[in-house]
Amino acid sequence: MKILYLTTSLGGGGAEKVVCDLADKMYEKGHQVVIAYLTRDIIVRPTCNEIQLINLDLNSPFQMTNSFKKYKSLILEFQPNIVHAHMVHANIFARLCRFFVKIPRLICTAHSNNEGGRVRMLAYRLTNGLSEVLTNVSDSACQSFQKQGAATTNQIQTVYNGIDLERYTFGSQKNFEMDKKNLQFLAVGRFHEAKDYPNLLHAIAIFRQHPQHKEYILNVVGDGELRPQIEELIEHLGLKDNVTLLGRRDDIPQLMQEADFFILSSAYEGFSLVVAEAMACGAFVIATNSGGVPEVMGDTGILIPPQDSKALAEAIKQAVSKTPIEIQENNLKARKRVEELFSLEKSVENWLKIYRNE
Repeated sequence: MKILYLTTSLGGGGAEKVVCDLADKMYEKGHQVVIAYLTRDIIVRPTCNEIQLINLDLNSPFQMTNSFKKYKSLILEFQPNIVHAHMVHANIFARLCRFFVKIPRLICTAHSNNEGGRVRMLAYRLTNGLSEVLTNVSDSACQSFQKQGAATTNQIQTVYNGIDLERYTFGSQKNFEMDKKNLQFLAVGRFHEAKDYPNLLHAIAIFRQHPQHKEYILNVVGDGELRPQIEELIEHLGLKDNVTLLGRRDDIPQLMQEADFFILSSAYEGFSLVVAEAMACGAFVIATNSGGVPEVMGDTGILIPPQDSKALAEAIKQAVSKTPIEIQENNLKARKRVEELFSLEKSVENWLKIYRNE
């Protein structure tokens, strides 16, 4: 099978990682795979060097004609059996291009319950008939699309993202006898309003008021346009000795294995691949009830309302008060849940059924 993955970008987000992991696995299974992207520099890429990456150079609306010509040439040369688009700009672009170039089957995947407001939701609604399948990454995200009029019940379905369990392994040397005066917290995600890092930092400042919890470190992996504001808030809250901004990192699985607790403070999410990754690595997860996060966590970890720093601080306090046995039981249960529901192999199986229209 010839599969063309079309993505808005190959930036450092979770959706881009999903595309690259999926492309790698499809290539391993003997399929011919190409990835085309609309804009920006390449930050994440598939591990397989044989997978071709093609920049369509759609950096502004004025480049639409040239980008379409590149896309059409790619379609005519590669002749894919499936075009699988990811994220809003690539989804709408691929749909509109069907007016001018024929492809056998178009799958569109959204990666959030909030893809940018009314105009984008209207674009989804007006172009719904131009793709065979529309998916989103959680039941919550699908329901959000329906509420916003971007899709009807029979137009959209849930397909969970998957993680490579060979990479995100459970720390075999995990030490559940934690030194509660030297705790390691971890947060991972781009510096974007969706991730609501101010919520996290305010919660950490509240947690810091307890004298017995002063010796801890919060490592934050990620970067983005809001970094200056986050650095300023860290200074303002007096957290310079407690919070370390690590920037972009390639050793996230190792950091997750070393962390005692993983914290997600998002205001909104789609699936939250990073939560599943932390669960797979054996970190106790504290997360906001945003998007598909409850579907990922099940009855593991601690779930709290979004945009509530006091509730998040209380959840952190509750988590660190748990016994080593309680932590161990939770983390083993979380790993098993990921193995059963969110493995990359299972995700690939689900996609192949959709590609084959089974």
